[in-house]
Amino acid sequence: MNRRLRVSLLGAALVLAAVFVLVLMRERQRRQPVSVADTVATGKLAGDFKLTDIEGRSVSLASLRGKVVFLNFWATWCAPCLTEMPSMEKLYDAFAERSDFAMLAVSQDAKGAAVVLPYVRKHGYHFEVLLDPQSKVAESYDITGVPETFIIDRDGRIVAHHLGAFDWARQDVREALRELLDAKAG
Repeated sequence: MNRRLRVSLLGAALVLAAVFVLVLMRERQRRQPVSVADTVATGKLAGDFKLTDIEGRSVSLASLRGKVVFLNFWATWCAPCLTEMPSMEKLYDAFAERSDFAMLAVSQDAKGAAVVLPYVRKHGYHFEVLLDPQSKVAESYDITGVPETFIIDRDGRIVAHHLGAFDWARQDVREALRELLDAKAG
C-alpha cells in the first residue's frame, strides 16, 4: 500500500473516530445547558447571533436550527483564509442541494462590505458571507485567530472545531459531513 493511501485511510479513520467520540460527548453533555459566557468547545451549545450578510439581509444562527452549519471565521487580509476558501466553495457545492446544510463565512474585516463584497464577487463564492466588523461574534466564540471553523449539528451543538486553514474539499471531510447530515436530530 502506498504512503498516500495509508495517510488517507488513517485520516478517514481519525475523522470517523472523532465523530464517534463527539456523538458520545454530545449525549453525555446534552443534559448540561451551557451559557454563551462559557468557553466555546466541542459538545457545547453554539451561541446564537444575528449578523448582516453582504447583501444587507439579517441572518441568525437560531434561524438555522435543524440544519448542520459550517461556521467559518475569516478575513480578506488573512492569507491562510484565502488559501482555504476555494476548498470551502467545493464543499459548499458538494452539499448545495441539501436544504439541511448551511455554510456561513463570518468576515472579521473592520471595513465590512466595502472590502468583503468585491472580494467575494471577484472569486465567485456562493456560500453565505456575514459581516462581523467589530468581531463581537468572534469574541463570543472565543476564537484565537482566523481562520477558525466550527461544525454545528442540527441541535445547535458544536461537534467539531478546527483552528487554522484546512482543505475542506477532502473526501473524508465530505463523508463525515454526510454522516452528520444523515443523522437524525436528538
